Parts: sequence; C-alpha cells; structure tokens
Amino acid sequence: MSRSDRQLFKELSLTITDGERVGIVGINGTGKSTLLRVLAGSEVPEAGEIRWGRGVRIGFLQQDSPLPPGSVREAVGGGWQSEAILDRLGMAGMMGRNISELSGGQAKRVALAKVLAHPAELLILDEPTNHLDLPAITWLEEWLARFTGGVILVSHDRYLLDRLTTRMVELDRGNAFLHGGGYADYLSAQIERELQAQGAESVRRNQARKELAWLRRGAKARTRKPQARIDAAKRLINATPQAAARSSELEITFDTPRLGNTVIEAEKVSFARDPSGEPVLSEVTLNLDPRERLGVVGVNGSGKTTLLDILAGLYPPTSGRVEQGTTVKVGYYRQNLPELDPKARVREVVAGPTRTPGDLADQRLMERFWFVGELPWATIGTLSGGERRRLQLLTVLASRPNVLLLDEPTNDLDLDTLRSLEEFLEQWPGALVTVSHDRAFLDRVTDRIVVCQDTLVEEIPGGLASWIAEVASQKARGEPAAEVPKAQVRSTSLPSVEMGEKKRSKTTVGFELRRIEKQLQVLAKEHDRLVALFEGAGHHKELADRGSELAVIQEQQRVLEERWLTLAEEAESAR
Repeated sequence: MSRSDRQLFKELSLTITDGERVGIVGINGTGKSTLLRVLAGSEVPEAGEIRWGRGVRIGFLQQDSPLPPGSVREAVGGGWQSEAILDRLGMAGMMGRNISELSGGQAKRVALAKVLAHPAELLILDEPTNHLDLPAITWLEEWLARFTGGVILVSHDRYLLDRLTTRMVELDRGNAFLHGGGYADYLSAQIERELQAQGAESVRRNQARKELAWLRRGAKARTRKPQARIDAAKRLINATPQAAARSSELEITFDTPRLGNTVIEAEKVSFARDPSGEPVLSEVTLNLDPRERLGVVGVNGSGKTTLLDILAGLYPPTSGRVEQGTTVKVGYYRQNLPELDPKARVREVVAGPTRTPGDLADQRLMERFWFVGELPWATIGTLSGGERRRLQLLTVLASRPNVLLLDEPTNDLDLDTLRSLEEFLEQWPGALVTVSHDRAFLDRVTDRIVVCQDTLVEEIPGGLASWIAEVASQKARGEPAAEVPKAQVRSTSLPSVEMGEKKRSKTTVGFELRRIEKQLQVLAKEHDRLVALFEGAGHHKELADRGSELAVIQEQQRVLEERWLTLAEEAESAR
C-alpha cells in the first residue's frame, strides 16, 4: 500500500491463528491504520490478497468507528453482558442515551463495547485504550488475555503491548519487520537491526575505498578489467545507506520564561456546571511549585479535565480561590482541541495568524517535530491522526509556556514520539500537570499523583497500582464480570498456537522496578507525615487512629520492598 508521497508497506505476509496477539507499531504515517483496514477487509490492497478462514467473524475497532443512529443500547445490543462491558468501560447508566449526544471519547468507548459484546474469532483494534481510564484499561487487558481468538492491535500503551503480544509487526520506511515477543523484544530487535545496518555501512565504505583506489590506478590498468567490474565499482561508491526514518531525535528544548515561586494556588475550590446542580469538584486545595511533576488520574467523569480547565483559568470556580503567579505562562494541550482546517497546510498552521509561513524559526521548529521533506507543504486532511495530534502538540509548545497542562497527551502519538516527549518533560525546567491513562508515561514523568474521586482531589498514599487494584476490586464486588466470547472457528487452517505464560523481559522488570521506587517515595512522605502527626497527638483516640494508619503504611512499604528485592535479583540474574 502507498500514499501520494511514499510507500507504506509492501510484500507483507502474515498468518494469524487462534490465541495469537499481534501488535502493529511504527511512527505516525507509516500505515498502521491502513494495514488494519486491509486486514479487516474494509480496504482493498494494491497488490496481494487477504484470505480469511471459513466462517471467521471479525470485530473491527477503528480510530473513528462509525456508530448507527439511535441509542447506546441499540448500538451495542441488550442484555446483562453488554451492560457489564459498558459499565467497565465507564459508560454505566448510558444505555438509553442517544448516540448523537455522546462526546468523541464516549462514542469511542461505545464502539469498543460493541466490538467486545459480539462474538468474533478475530479482533482488530486500533488504539483501544484511547479515552479509557486506568481501571478500564486494566480490565481490558484481562479481557483480552482471556479471549481465545486472534487479536491484532495498534497501541501506544507499552504495558499492554508487553503483557499481551506474542508477535510484533514494525512498519518502517515502506518495509515490514516481524519480531517475536512483546514490546521489549521489538525494541531489542530494532536496536540489533540498526547495529547491523551500521556494520554493513562500515563494510561498504571500506570496500568503496578499495574500489576507488583501483579506479584511480589509471586508464591502462582499467582496460585490463571487464566493464562490468568498473560499473559495479561505481555503483558501490555511489551507494548511500537508507535514510533514517526520522532525521534526528526529537529536539524540543525551548527557552521558557523564568517561573517565580508562586505558580498556581487553588484553595478550597468547588465547581458546579449549574450553580444549583451537583458539584463536579468540592473543596479542592492544590499548590504547584516551580518544578511540579503532578499526575492526575481518576475514572471517566470524575472531574480531571475540569480541574485542568480551572487551573488554566478557563472557568472560574463556583467558590474558593485560584491564583496564578505573575510570571506564569500556561500552555494547555487539551484532549478535545479544535479541529484543524483540512485544507490548510502544515506550515500555515505552525505560523499561525501572526507570522508569515516558512520563516527560518518555523522551519527549525517543524524539523524538531519531524515535519520534514514534503510534510510542511502537506494539507491537514492528508495527515494521519497521530500526525495531526503531533502538530497540535507542537503549536502548544511553540507558545513557549513555563507551565504545561497536558490532558491525555499520549493519545494517538507513536511510540518514538512518546519516548522523546518523556525525555523532554524529564528535563523541562517548568511546572507540569498531566492527566493521563498511560502507566509508563506517568511512571516516568511524574513525582506525585492525585486522584479525582467523589468530587475530591486527594494524593494517592499507596501509589498508582494500589489505586487501580482498589477500584477494580470495588467493581468486581459490584456486579458479575463480563464473559469473554469464545472463538468458534479458527482464523486460519494452521494449528492453534499453544499459549503459555511469557517470560518477563528486562524492560518489563525495569518498568516495575521504577514504578515500585516511586511508590516507595510516596509512602515515605506519607510515613513522615503520619509520624509528625503521631508525635503531636494528645488524645488517646487520635493516637490510636494515627497508629493504625502508620501500621498500614509500614505494611505497604514492607510488601513493596520485598517485591523490589525479588525483581532486582531477577534483573541481576538476567544480565
């Protein structure tokens, strides 16, 4: 398959059997979504053919899956199982809601529920975790792990890929590479391929030097050699290595205005969309420091985006006080940014209404975000979903803010962009508040995490993992789990792959070690706080309460420390 300016992929052969989980990865614009459409049968390949097993039913979730008019119940189907799936995806109580009344994120969750609720032997899922909260992602992981058919998915969720996938397909500059294992195995194979390419280029250069010396020996010497040898020598000398998929690492180190000691202070803030209605947030007190690294989590509808809107100054609180420092310049990357004009060109969007398209500063900025070659001249309508999101992120950072508010910044970004964004945020000198459902992203770029829950905003004492487990436990106690449909027909005539538990990769172990270290840091702060309260307590009831809380924290620390030691030994033995 190809697009107007480049080849997407060619001569790709892939066989899927029951129980296989295949992840599709590659930078934005390499054709991941196109490949899924071809495999699902909704787009015809330019060459080759697709063969499905007899009677195979396919469940296909697209990035923008169309839904029929009518209610959510009519779109997904009735019955307790459909209701249970919708509830786990954060859509409880919306069975009677009309599709036309849903937000984009709600519509995506309904489309996912529709796919999961109907029997299928093959699931093809394009970014299934977009618009899901963390408990819903954890539930989806478990659901897919139990699914007996085949799964093909595009996802930027590294934990999901590393846990579920048995093979990875990497699309890179018109080629397709198959890797066994999960995300960590794909990274290892990618690095090995790049090292081999470097080695091959070194050999070519040495051979080219010898051939060049031979050619320079003079006409008499060359006449004793066949013309074919002369032509081969010239081809070797003129050959160049394949250009990199992207010209360089993502460089987004901008000068930012100096940030004073006062950043954003919210004191006893409450907010209701209707002054006489139920509050979305109640009595929220939150102070950001100049090097803040704050993650915000919570189930869908708990007020996370509302909190960012209030911090950004878009909505005044119903009660309470929000104050921004005099040096603060906010850059707000919103989940639902205004749609870009599909006829506008990239360079025009970057320049905005105040600058002339194509000046030197804008060119350098576009290069830093890998909008090179023909892409600056491309119209927005020809960009992939991930390329459009990357362009929108570029416009926010281009304003040179010193306080970043990011609402689900990882949605639709490719893995290379995501890793580079994390590296930038680790070194960025300003304050950061991010709402995200990406566990690896939160583990890497945040120092503390608060949860929006029951109109309150509170720091999580046990860390992210403990909160996810608690919410999942509450859900499990509340209603029966949605049954996973079993595949009835094999997706190919080949024998089914026997699935066993995958060996944990070094990268997976590293992720968990870093996550535990951050949880221990949070618990240490909570431990110190409780000790101070315990020492200052005067009443025996207060002493008893503080002692009980302290015992819980100490037990959580003990369990995490034991787990850390086990993982550290595992990592050491794997070296």
